[in-house]
Amino acid sequence: MDIRSPHWDVRQIITVTLIGIVCGAIYFYGVDTLYNVTKIALTPTGLSPFVDGLYSGLWYISAPLCLYFVPTVGAGIIGETLAAIVEMFFGAQWGIMTVIVGFLQGVGNEFGFFPHGYQKFSWTSCLLGAFGANLLGFGYTFITSGYSHYGVGMIIALFAISTISSLVFDGVLVKLITLNFDRAFAKLQVNHVSKSSK
Repeated sequence: MDIRSPHWDVRQIITVTLIGIVCGAIYFYGVDTLYNVTKIALTPTGLSPFVDGLYSGLWYISAPLCLYFVPTVGAGIIGETLAAIVEMFFGAQWGIMTVIVGFLQGVGNEFGFFPHGYQKFSWTSCLLGAFGANLLGFGYTFITSGYSHYGVGMIIALFAISTISSLVFDGVLVKLITLNFDRAFAKLQVNHVSKSSK
């Protein structure tokens, strides 16, 4: 039984939908809450602009998880956009902008998987996807949050923080999660074969 399929069927649609809903809930109740608390705590210190980048990678994880189960063009975009829609309907403070940036993050994540036709869910694919998501996500934040008013050193520091967050959470963390999926599904297949041979 192969749980990964590049073809959209009922099972894959349900899987991507569930990932989007669960990630959207995690974004709102988990990441958004941590973000707001940290932002408020750091505002008096002048370090609050760094909070956007600090948590950015956690907002990108829906796309690669969807691409793991449905390795085909658009799966990451759909998964990340759906998660953003769910996050918005839960009450995310950014409103419709949540969906716009979610779409961009999904597009960016697909950069890492496109070169190999989406069939390789490798460390390289995950890390490149994470970097792509950060590139578009940071670009959007640069425009909407007025980063152009900062000095070059500050902009570089903000980009560095968001890049590290993306690589750690959207790249390394997601890859480790999917490696556990691989092991779990391999065990299921062995058990299935052993039972069917009896």
